[in-house]
Amino acid sequence: MGAVELLELIARGEDSRTQFKRAQDVTNTKSLAGEMAAFANSKGGRILIGVDDAGLVIGLSTDDLRRINQLISNTATDCVRPSVSPETENISVDGKLVMVVTVPEGISKPYADNDGVFWVKSGADKRRVTAREEVQRMLQSSELVYADEVPVAGTSSNDIDLERFSAFFARHYGERLADTGTPLDQMLNNLGLARDTRLNLAGLMLFGRNPQRYRPAFVVKAVSFVGNDPTGDCYRDSEDIAGCLRDLYKGTISFLTRNLRRVQNGKGFNTQGDLEVPRVALEELVANMLLHRDYFVSAPWRVFMFDNCIELISPGALPNSITVENIRYGVSVIRNPIIVSYATKADELPYRGIGTGIRRALAAAPNIGLVSNQEANLFTARIPRKE
Repeated sequence: MGAVELLELIARGEDSRTQFKRAQDVTNTKSLAGEMAAFANSKGGRILIGVDDAGLVIGLSTDDLRRINQLISNTATDCVRPSVSPETENISVDGKLVMVVTVPEGISKPYADNDGVFWVKSGADKRRVTAREEVQRMLQSSELVYADEVPVAGTSSNDIDLERFSAFFARHYGERLADTGTPLDQMLNNLGLARDTRLNLAGLMLFGRNPQRYRPAFVVKAVSFVGNDPTGDCYRDSEDIAGCLRDLYKGTISFLTRNLRRVQNGKGFNTQGDLEVPRVALEELVANMLLHRDYFVSAPWRVFMFDNCIELISPGALPNSITVENIRYGVSVIRNPIIVSYATKADELPYRGIGTGIRRALAAAPNIGLVSNQEANLFTARIPRKE
């Protein structure tokens, strides 16, 4: 990094990726460990030492440089668990030295300080992580635990829709479930849909009779508004869609298609006409919304229809290093591997698990907008409509 680039970075001010500190602010390992852990648990960032809160370059003496370098090394190795590997660079600005400490996003989340406290960035500051679900999401990003494999308290094999599960088993394994001689609890464990006597989230959402009894937030809240204002109180249609993933998919597609216009497109008078939005785009985006959400977030999916667009909103921003540009070219990370593996076998879902769903949707409707909001922890697919 050169002096000009550093000054441009300082001019933008502090944010979730950039922190300013004076030499006298960097004196103890505990505070520094919290900063490093917060960056490692988030998206990484830089600590600019020798710059005050107002963005004024104060600089560092040679004694400051020696002391702070040693403090950073000791903190990164001994006071952050697991340890991190920051890089340091000394840059001269108008004869004043600034140390740039770069902490990359961690690959072994979650990171904690010596007291066992987990930290994440919150704007320009850091905050303690107190919610279990947030720690689980960090474990998920390191592929140490997945939401769909976690047992759901209070469930049992009695919560399985046995008719649906039996039909699925016969279709994909060529044998009647009743003829296997294997108890249902054991079969569900064998197929990765339960742990001991409890269903995991995958088993509940794939084959549960009433998943919302245990996970009431996992519904699709769909609203067709009049106009383009999501805070407006006028709507044409509204529905809370519940059930297992198959039901959620069918209900969402039904809601969308009954609220979309039909376009004649040169077809005969007695034909129904085409949907104003290609059906294949709707199918791919709805399947993506349901299968790839962050199930550690206790929040519903949202489907908002406006006069000028449709928004499909899924809890959970894109994970790890995946970006919107990546997924446009077919790059994907499987957040819910059990659910996804069964979705490829489900005749009701247009999902093949090869990372091309978004590409097919874009091929059918190139003006689709995709937004991953890390701060709000949401992923939105926006489909424009002609008013």
